[in-house]
Amino acid sequence: MRVMVLGGDGFCGWPTTLYLSDLGHEVTIVDNLSRRKIDIDLEVQSLTPICPIGERLAAWREVSGRQVGFIKLDIATEYDRLVATLRQFQPDAIVHFAEQRAAPYSMRTTQTKRYTVDNNVRATHNLLVALVETGIRAALVHLGTMGVYGYGWSGSAPIPEGYLTVKVPTPDGELEREILHPANPGSVYHMTKTLDQLMFAFYAKNDGLPITDLHQGIVWGTQTTQTAMDDRLINRFDYDGDYGTVLNRFLMQAAIGHPLTVHGTGGQTRAFIHIRDTVRCIELAISNPPEAGSRPLVLNQITETFQVLELAKLVAHKMGVDIAYLPNPRREADENELAVLNDQFLALGLEPTTLSEGLLEECTEIAGRYRHRADVKKIVARSVWRAGMETADDLLTEPPLSDEPKLIQQSL
Repeated sequence: MRVMVLGGDGFCGWPTTLYLSDLGHEVTIVDNLSRRKIDIDLEVQSLTPICPIGERLAAWREVSGRQVGFIKLDIATEYDRLVATLRQFQPDAIVHFAEQRAAPYSMRTTQTKRYTVDNNVRATHNLLVALVETGIRAALVHLGTMGVYGYGWSGSAPIPEGYLTVKVPTPDGELEREILHPANPGSVYHMTKTLDQLMFAFYAKNDGLPITDLHQGIVWGTQTTQTAMDDRLINRFDYDGDYGTVLNRFLMQAAIGHPLTVHGTGGQTRAFIHIRDTVRCIELAISNPPEAGSRPLVLNQITETFQVLELAKLVAHKMGVDIAYLPNPRREADENELAVLNDQFLALGLEPTTLSEGLLEECTEIAGRYRHRADVKKIVARSVWRAGMETADDLLTEPPLSDEPKLIQQSL
């Protein structure tokens, strides 16, 4: 297929691009490279060294013999160029990663709140309108988030895949309806994803666009088979308080001997998925689109659920590091239950990657290899959900780099 990957230079987009290219698809990245600019603004870098996009693409061509196209384009602001690109490329499938993805960053300042809404909502709506205008009926796959459901709203009831059956009382008796699961966003970022799903519902109903919305859990891991083929292809490893995902942050902290930072009680339960499963799910989604005219297909893209403290204790035990309990900058419950259905991906053939020794070791080796690049002053989360909320000081001022990083020795 001809596949456009919007946001294909990012943490999920880059490995997805290489994975689809390796399968033989004709892939073109569309990206405004804004994630790289945010690194500059935050004065932090990926723990892994990220090559310029041109060098990345040249390296992939060299090691795989396959060509990936690249178009620098901001789909939130350059609508006419987006339309022209769609008409020229005529994609069979579009993978939409082109959104600011970090909840803490979306709550950081007034400016980052506005940027997150301006970029994410406009990008999605421009894409939908452009598909209608051009008449292109490519299979559209969007990376959403489990956060659209909120955390704890359903109690111990399993969260369904997108839709909830409700009974509506009327004077003539009860009507049974299926509605989108009530949205309960916990940040401006999550709010934009709930707006996305409303736009998808409208354009699927009104214009017959075939849309799949993936409600993804927290991604852990760094490498896929493709990104590991050459150092120039290595994927991002974010560890800072705004962009670092919790398990990767723990692994990096353990690798440099930093206490594991648990913000709050650690009783928050979250859904997780390995980056290898993310790219596989994207492949399954573009290969199995909904029929035109049907409602958006919603798939829960997760493999496991864990409490944050459970993960911290697991890593601390295996790596011999301490746990530090810090103030929680988020407005959220101290604890929540989370049960999630993921039957549709399992039925399509997904074989979930779990927290096994080998894969945790892979992350630890990445963190250990590049630990000299860590800035310990960027580890503590300080983007608060409301002004005046308490945050912690830096736990370390210099990383203890004299010791060799420890490796996990026991099976999980």
